[in-house]
Amino acid sequence: MNYSLPRIRDLDFSVAAPPSKSYTHRAFVTAALANKESTIRFPLLADDTLLTMQALTRLGVPVTHTAERVTISGCDGQFDAGKNTVLDLGNSGTSLRLLTTLALLARDPVTLTGNARMQKRPIGHLTDTLRTLGGQITFLHDEGYPPFTVSGSLSGGPATIDGSVSSQFISSILIAAPYAAREIDLVVSTPPASRSYLDITLEVMRAFGAEITRQAYTQFRVSTHHRYESRSYAIEGDYSSASYFFAMAAICGGKSTVTRLNPASAQGDRAFLDALTRMGCSVRYDKDAVSVERIIPLKGITVDMSAAPDTVQTLCMVAAVAGTPTTITGISHLKFKESDRILGTAENLRRLGGDVTCGNDWITIRPAPLHGGTIDPFADHRTAMSFAVLGLGIGGVTILDTDCVTKSFPAFWDILKGVTG
Repeated sequence: MNYSLPRIRDLDFSVAAPPSKSYTHRAFVTAALANKESTIRFPLLADDTLLTMQALTRLGVPVTHTAERVTISGCDGQFDAGKNTVLDLGNSGTSLRLLTTLALLARDPVTLTGNARMQKRPIGHLTDTLRTLGGQITFLHDEGYPPFTVSGSLSGGPATIDGSVSSQFISSILIAAPYAAREIDLVVSTPPASRSYLDITLEVMRAFGAEITRQAYTQFRVSTHHRYESRSYAIEGDYSSASYFFAMAAICGGKSTVTRLNPASAQGDRAFLDALTRMGCSVRYDKDAVSVERIIPLKGITVDMSAAPDTVQTLCMVAAVAGTPTTITGISHLKFKESDRILGTAENLRRLGGDVTCGNDWITIRPAPLHGGTIDPFADHRTAMSFAVLGLGIGGVTILDTDCVTKSFPAFWDILKGVTG
């Protein structure tokens, strides 16, 4: 399915943020490890989180759901999956990474795999560390990439991990750590990518009863005497998804308000709002809502977005209509997402007349006259949604393969239609 976007000016609307994908994934797997039945309220039910839910079922965890809640009967840290269990996680990197360590808690070996893109996304930094913690990892095709089989046990003890590719490698170990045979003392040897997601991980773990001590983002120690206890847990709204509506006000002019957002959230993508403020927008926080209004012509900035990776492309769209150049740094890990988001963003902006240069860890966007065109999102949900927002600013833009947004935001196009009339 394709979607053509008209040019829109001077918006004024309010929408509710969808539930956070990051919190939903973590709540699902943590509840699955807990001692009894937990209820996850207001979860995100999208392709990625449904893959996590289905994988937990394959591991022997009873899961039921309605539109507003998911009920998970925890296994108390012991998965009874049976022999020859295969978890196909499609292109959900979060699902595969979080479940990799959990697979060590299964009675029998578990094979994890995914689609063609997933099989090009590196997992070696995580599996190398799991081998030091008692795991046995067998790669079925290319060393360091899915598919692979996990066996052995989570013995625990001291370990070191490289978190430069993904903080999810660290989160995977931390979430499973209360069920290790002995306490895990995890040292992070390199500054972790997207470290704010570790704050989300620790918040969810503590909500279910875990005890963690830490030294900044360099060392984590997880108690084995405080395992997860079942509970009711509500998922907060998603700043990554909200960024598209904030960007609409910046690009098209006018005002946007997004409700169901926690102003004190641990989500790193809140940094997107700070960038908009620097570029010429007014940002107002209310009790459970955030409003953005463009008050002066947009200007470019230089900004490190390493802690807010899922809003980098959205910020690139705002930068494309700013009056001066913008340089975004701290983005090397975007090469390993659902697509290579650095090259994909540059290529698609150039199709619309954009002036873009990029390197391993940066992208620079300069003012240029933009025009309509056709955008191939490379099956990447965030590419499709971010270019849709820019399309509203310039008009005449068609997005291909629009169904890819079901990965994280199934209602995106319907909400967009409602907002733009």
